[in-house]
Amino acid sequence: MKRRGEFYIVSAYLLWGFLPIYWKVIKSINAPQIICHRIFWSFLLLFSVLFFIKKNRNFRKIFSRKNILIYAAGSLILASNWTIYVWAVNSNLIVETSLGYFINPLLNVLMGVILLKEKLKSMQWLAIGLAATGVLYLTFIYGSFPWISLVLAFSFGLYGLIHKLGPLEAIEGLFLETGLLFVPVTALLMLFEARGTGAIGHVNFTQTLFLVFTGAATAVPLVLFNAGLRLIPLSVTGILQYIAPSLQFLVGVVIYKEPFTWSRFTGFVFVWTALIIFTTCSIREYRKSNNHKPPLKK
Repeated sequence: MKRRGEFYIVSAYLLWGFLPIYWKVIKSINAPQIICHRIFWSFLLLFSVLFFIKKNRNFRKIFSRKNILIYAAGSLILASNWTIYVWAVNSNLIVETSLGYFINPLLNVLMGVILLKEKLKSMQWLAIGLAATGVLYLTFIYGSFPWISLVLAFSFGLYGLIHKLGPLEAIEGLFLETGLLFVPVTALLMLFEARGTGAIGHVNFTQTLFLVFTGAATAVPLVLFNAGLRLIPLSVTGILQYIAPSLQFLVGVVIYKEPFTWSRFTGFVFVWTALIIFTTCSIREYRKSNNHKPPLKK
């Protein structure tokens, strides 16, 4: 079971890690239109999964007033995160997006302290301080605030918090979020077509296929991730989560030759050191909590 869970989680992070290559194929299409297609096809795919595979036909319960109030913010945050991410990837800023997802786990911890009143160890505070130092260093070196990285990190962190506190499973939550955006997104796609700026039918066959399969590119890693979470400890997931931004970083530097100077490397070292400290503390806490569990009665 554990090996299968690790396989699911690693597969999800590998897909997310190489996702920038996917968006590069359709980089000639503007980011808002790509996101409209991503939401449109994701909703149709998730509807099919819930209706035909999971046999979950109680859509009225999913679209209850309470759930809509909880997940409406998630839908807007998700759309913003996707738009900025796709725009950044297609603007040759993959390395900066990877920094955002390196920072994200540390921001999740900070939000837990601020919003959920969780307590941190001194070494965990040190990790957050190092990450903040790295961000300030990069701001000073480049003379501009790394807003793309921080917006991606904060938005994804807030989105995760909504799902942590929300009552729906990951698939149902994403289905509701894309469902709330489905009508305005469909209207926008129709407007693009009416103006003659729509992508479907106006781009080559490969790009058309990639647009249609944006739903699968979104839903498949999420399904794998959700399945894996149920089979392995959170500490293992915490270690594996760095696969995606590491691959994104390598894709940006190695495949697309994005500039990565020594001064930029120094800023990243602060963040990477913070992650090593944070992960080590998390593993120790997990082992300590397991060692103090009472033995199972026979």
